[in-house]
Amino acid sequence: MNHSLVWILLAFAAYMIVMIIIGAMYARKTKNSEDFFLGGRNLNGWVAALSAQASDMSGWLLMGLPGSIYAFGTGQAWIAVGLFIGTVCNWLLVSSRLRRYTIRANNSLTLPAYLENRFHDRKKILLIASSLVIVIFFLVYTASALTAGGKLFTSVFGVDYKAALTIGAIVILVYTFLGGFMAVCVTDFIQGTLMLIGILCIPIIAYVLVGSSNLVDVLGDTGVAGGVSSFLNIMHDSGEPVSAVYIISQLAWGLGYFGMPHILVRFMAVSNEKELKKSKVIAIIWVAVSLSFAVVIGIVGRAYLYPVILGETTDITAENVFIEMIKQIFTQDLNLAFIGGLFLCGILAAIMSTADSQLLVTASAVAEDLFKGVFKKDADDKTVLNVSRGTVVVVALLAYLIALNPDSSVMGLVSNAWAGFGAAFGPVILLSLYWNRVNLPGAIAGIVSGAATVLIWDYIPIFHTGALNDNGKEIINTLGVQTGLYSLAVGFIISMLLIIVVSLITKEPSQEMLQEFKDMKNNNI
Repeated sequence: MNHSLVWILLAFAAYMIVMIIIGAMYARKTKNSEDFFLGGRNLNGWVAALSAQASDMSGWLLMGLPGSIYAFGTGQAWIAVGLFIGTVCNWLLVSSRLRRYTIRANNSLTLPAYLENRFHDRKKILLIASSLVIVIFFLVYTASALTAGGKLFTSVFGVDYKAALTIGAIVILVYTFLGGFMAVCVTDFIQGTLMLIGILCIPIIAYVLVGSSNLVDVLGDTGVAGGVSSFLNIMHDSGEPVSAVYIISQLAWGLGYFGMPHILVRFMAVSNEKELKKSKVIAIIWVAVSLSFAVVIGIVGRAYLYPVILGETTDITAENVFIEMIKQIFTQDLNLAFIGGLFLCGILAAIMSTADSQLLVTASAVAEDLFKGVFKKDADDKTVLNVSRGTVVVVALLAYLIALNPDSSVMGLVSNAWAGFGAAFGPVILLSLYWNRVNLPGAIAGIVSGAATVLIWDYIPIFHTGALNDNGKEIINTLGVQTGLYSLAVGFIISMLLIIVVSLITKEPSQEMLQEFKDMKNNNI
């Protein structure tokens, strides 16, 4: 191992030790399940904002999105546009009302508990259905984060993918297991700050090194599809004009925010309305800057790394563009290697900040909602806490097994999980906060139909193409592949329509439910 790698390794080690120390500190302060799941509803505005956005963006922000821009052009930025719109709408439309309603609805600690209490589900159908959705899709989502971590360690240190995956999984598991929600939020705050610094500095440095007058010429030399003008045109993708279906599918990513449990739980945990208003401003600015510069990384990185073209002249994929830029800028000079290590920790931060939140929300769904809510209603806080920590271990292990395939695409795994959550929970969350006529049957229909649509759309092959694969078998496409339409767009619409129709043709909500809705709306909690 050369001296530069030693300094980078020291930076990684220091960063991971700090994360574990934070987990240990908050372990002593975690006395009950409310502390473990919501931090006693005591988040301040800064921590809530950066924690929510850091847990949202994951390795996708610094690997998936820049990699897509690098490989196919700025037409891939429609996803970023959709996500920005979704973030703004989520903070403005959902955050305040959800925080108030979870307090009014019997001080709900988790999203499934909120749905159960909001719709007075005595048979716990919503609780079970929503908990199962969380467990299924978060396994895939957490696996995407671990995959990104494994690729980071492999790229930086040249270690075996499985060994790299194991290291990242263990560190995330330790501090989440120990400290619960507050440890996750405080570490996410640090990680969100580190991500922002890295995503701002690296493309600016690379741009200066390439030279503003040289950027376009070098991009042309890299052989981008369709030429530089096409590469820089948001209405083109891979050298071809984008279709209406393509734009709709990319913008539809924004719909996912309304159903993301690990983001919504931050709204529930903010200490008061004043802090929440502060969070809205901070979060919206953070996501605007981060998404914009992630796109810039893909563009500038293509020119800066040339004559190397990731995925063509090397075995390293385009998703590693940010990693390779940092290595190229900092690891050539021994005096800068430690700083480069800290910037690389920004990518690790993006990965860890999402994985820890997903583990925690899954633990809450299993321990608080299924174990205590369904199977052992008289369980005390200590027992629930122990089950939660046990769940964190089990889910991390299962996600680790899914992530063992080094060919897994970070973008693909995130896409599937994002669609599942957005379609299953997004419509029911929005309507539960803005329409007092929505009832229990409607809510059940929405969650089940949304999740089922995504699973069918993305995983059930039904279109016979007549073409043969390399093994001589006929290629049978899924609806998603055949139409090119993102499953979230379809699932969200179907779920929304079914909630409305089923609610209107079934019994109206009780007067008690209507009064609770009115109390939430008038902030009478």
